[in-house]
Amino acid sequence: MALRLTEIFFSLQGEATRVGLPTVFVRLAGCPLRCRWCDTAYSFSGGELFDIAAVLAEVGRYPTRHVCVTGGEPLAQKDCLPLLTALCDAGYDVSLETSGALDITAVDARVARIMDLKAPDSGECERNRWANLAALNARDEIKIVIASRADYDWARQTIAEHCLAAICPVLLSAAQGLLEPVALAEWILADGLDVRFQLQLHKVLWGNIKGK
Repeated sequence: MALRLTEIFFSLQGEATRVGLPTVFVRLAGCPLRCRWCDTAYSFSGGELFDIAAVLAEVGRYPTRHVCVTGGEPLAQKDCLPLLTALCDAGYDVSLETSGALDITAVDARVARIMDLKAPDSGECERNRWANLAALNARDEIKIVIASRADYDWARQTIAEHCLAAICPVLLSAAQGLLEPVALAEWILADGLDVRFQLQLHKVLWGNIKGK
């Protein structure tokens, strides 16, 4: 089994309900989507080949039990699934950041799935795999990046139509450089929306430095 990796690095988790936790990030290369606001386009190609044992050895160098497998789109690589299982077997608290465009049903049940729903301004809204919603549970999370008022209105309608807040936590964040976070915060408060507003902590601390 071989995985193409962009990077493995140690930082603070910047998003979702694990925000602030020291975490090892395993960033797999490749993604079939091209979201307009993507901040990890450097992971679309290239990377180095690692087998699962080598990934585990590198992850084990860092003083934490929290591991996040991300991308790109990690599920685009078939060996992502056995990697997730191996990390869980090794005793790590594992989360997966995925676009929501690929099937999540085969992901190890011990993994917390942080799944995107792509709003219209992403340019990839039609790639949302709505069948994934039925596979989510209370340990998972849904993330929607908002780039405009139209995106917010779409998110609000989607949350209501699919009763998303009853499935798992729903996270809304502003697309950097496209929407002021305070605007999103005010919309959420005005509507009393049952979501968690989030800023990307790593960008607050370090900006857009790769590997942070």
